[in-house]
Amino acid sequence: MLPTSLSAKGRSGTQTRPNSVLPQYLRRIIKWQQMDIEYTFWQMLHLCTSPKVVYQHTKYHKQTKNQWARDDPAFVVICSLLLSVSTMAYCAAYDHSAGHAVFVVISVLLFHFLVTGAILASCCWFFTNNYLREEAPNSHVVEQRVEWLYAFDVQCNSFFPIFVLLHVLHYFLSPLLVAHGFVPVLLSNLIFMAAASYYHYLNYLGYDVLPFLERTTFFLYPIGVVIVLSPILILSGFNPSRYVMNMYFSQSL
Repeated sequence: MLPTSLSAKGRSGTQTRPNSVLPQYLRRIIKWQQMDIEYTFWQMLHLCTSPKVVYQHTKYHKQTKNQWARDDPAFVVICSLLLSVSTMAYCAAYDHSAGHAVFVVISVLLFHFLVTGAILASCCWFFTNNYLREEAPNSHVVEQRVEWLYAFDVQCNSFFPIFVLLHVLHYFLSPLLVAHGFVPVLLSNLIFMAAASYYHYLNYLGYDVLPFLERTTFFLYPIGVVIVLSPILILSGFNPSRYVMNMYFSQSL
C-alpha cells in the first residue's frame, strides 16, 4: 500500500527511484532473453484493435511494480526492428543506391522514431507535470508526477498504429497513392488523417488513465484541427504520400 505522507525516507525514495529506472531499462536492451516478447506483440495488436485494454493493464502494472512506465524495453526494440524492415522494403522498391538506402534506414529509425519520439515525449512530460496535474488537497498527500519514461511509453504506443498505417498499409498502396489524380490525393489524405487522429486519441488514453491528471481532453483537440485541414488539403490537390516519398526517393517517382 502506498504511503500517504512524506517522511524523510519517503522523500529520498521518490527522488532516487526515477534515476535508477532508466539505466536499468537501458541495460535490459541488450539482454534479449529478459524481454517479454509475447506480451509486447499482445500490446501491439491491442493498440490497433482495443487500446483501452492496454492502458487497463498499465493500471495493474502500477499496482504491482509501483511505476507507470514499462520496465521492459521489448516494445522499443521490436518497434525499431519492424521499422527498419519496412524502411528497407521501401528502399528495395524505390531506391537505386545502397549507400542512400542505408542513410534512409538510419535517418528514419533514429530521427523519425527515437529522437522525434523523445522530443515529443519530453514536451508531453513537461506539459502534463506543469499544467495538467491536480492540486494536492493538503501537504501530507504524496505528490505524483508523470514519469518521463511513461511519457516515452505513451509516445511509442501512439506511434505503432501510425507505423501500421503509414509504413505497412501505405507500402502496399504506394503505387496508387503516389500516382497523379484526385483518387490518389483523396486516399492519401484519408490515410494520413486517420493515422494522425488515432495517434492523438492514443495520446489522450495514455494520459487519461493517470488519476492525478485533469483536463486530459486537451490531447483530443488536435484531432479537430486534422479534420478541418484534411478537406482543405484534398481540395488544394496536396498529396502527402508524394510529398513524403519525394523527400527520400525523388528520383524514383
